[in-house]
Amino acid sequence: MKLHLTSLGCAKNQVDSELMLGRLRQAGWIITDDPEEAHAIVVNTCSFIEAAAQESLDTILELADYKKSGACRRLVVAGCLPERYREEIVNTMPEVDVFLGTGAFDQIVAALGKAGRTCKAILPDPDAARDPDHECPRVLSAPHMAYLKIAEGCSRSCSYCIIPKLRGRHRSRPMEDVVAEARDLVASGVNELILVAQDSTAYGADMAPRRSLGRLIESLAGISAGKGAALHAPWIRVLYGHPESIDDDFIRAVAAHPNACSYFDIPIQHASDRVLKRMGRRTPREKLRTLFRRIRGMVPDAVLRTTVIVGFPGETDRDFDELMRFVEDIRFDHLGAFVYSDAEDIPSHRLRGHVPEAIAQDRFDQLMSAQMEIAAEINQGRIEKTYGVLIEEHLGNHLYAGRTYFQAPEVDGVTYVNTARFGHELAIGRFVRARITDAMDYDLMGEVA
Repeated sequence: MKLHLTSLGCAKNQVDSELMLGRLRQAGWIITDDPEEAHAIVVNTCSFIEAAAQESLDTILELADYKKSGACRRLVVAGCLPERYREEIVNTMPEVDVFLGTGAFDQIVAALGKAGRTCKAILPDPDAARDPDHECPRVLSAPHMAYLKIAEGCSRSCSYCIIPKLRGRHRSRPMEDVVAEARDLVASGVNELILVAQDSTAYGADMAPRRSLGRLIESLAGISAGKGAALHAPWIRVLYGHPESIDDDFIRAVAAHPNACSYFDIPIQHASDRVLKRMGRRTPREKLRTLFRRIRGMVPDAVLRTTVIVGFPGETDRDFDELMRFVEDIRFDHLGAFVYSDAEDIPSHRLRGHVPEAIAQDRFDQLMSAQMEIAAEINQGRIEKTYGVLIEEHLGNHLYAGRTYFQAPEVDGVTYVNTARFGHELAIGRFVRARITDAMDYDLMGEVA
């Protein structure tokens, strides 16, 4: 029997999807990229914001058509969408056979094996779920790069965020288990480990005795690449930090190990103290400024990435101007922005002063235009410098696409490497040294050094 899985949303969702695929393949299912030939289809959904929820709904309905035109006999919807909307969505989507909440990923094999056409929702409390360990089978999306989930859930109370409701409280994985999985991944040929969680820099704070992300980095940095080693040890990258939980131990650990990417992903969400307070964020603007200056002082080649929300309820022109000035002052290497997404089941819905959509969109456009100029200027400064590049794709005609240490997958730019002067092909998933010859707004061009 063949199975197709579509994974939507963030990197953490991708890990969940890969673990479900591992269980299914172990149970005898054959994985296919073609939904038309699949006897069963699984959609792992996202519902963090309205646009993500709508994409999930559209994808489910599109794939449900294969129950009529293809081989599909069973459709399972998993993840955040059923967890958030529960019986409401179950009653409105008869096309779906089984809904699995975020605490029910381990029941995917049983969900696909049950006969019958009646919709059923399996929605256990995420806090009571048994989080997977390193022995759980997994099917990687790419052989050279893997997301490594170090914790689940979030214990913060940001007024705009539904994650604690969908994923439960913050639960760090045992350090020994994380390291064991990392060793297995590197032994299989993985050359980049990307540590993810809802609040990555809070890793270990819930443990007794307390552990830390810095100590975890120390443990991971010494893992040998073995026979698959290229020019240097596998990269270690951390995504989804939090300004309130990042500490000097983590910063020092990154500075101390060449294979720990000097890449600091720290979403700030805003820079107006008034808006930050309404968001439930407890790190004011000047502490944010001090944090970023401290990182750059301790790690000279540090790259800063952040995420912000514009159009939050109550955001005034003055608040937005404060955000713009902060972004122009800090000069983030990478910045992502969202227009505030409202919903009745988040606390910020009840705040006064909701910003009209047109104004919020205009602020988004202004911010991203300013960031594009900053990113382009930073990229211009990289011309004639040489970096290690992890090669990920052959585009033909002597051209390859890859990433440097300051480019995370999907969210940042890419580095194109021309091998015309080099004379032979590059290996996908391996490192090369490339000299940057040209720069675009977000992407780089280079040639083998």
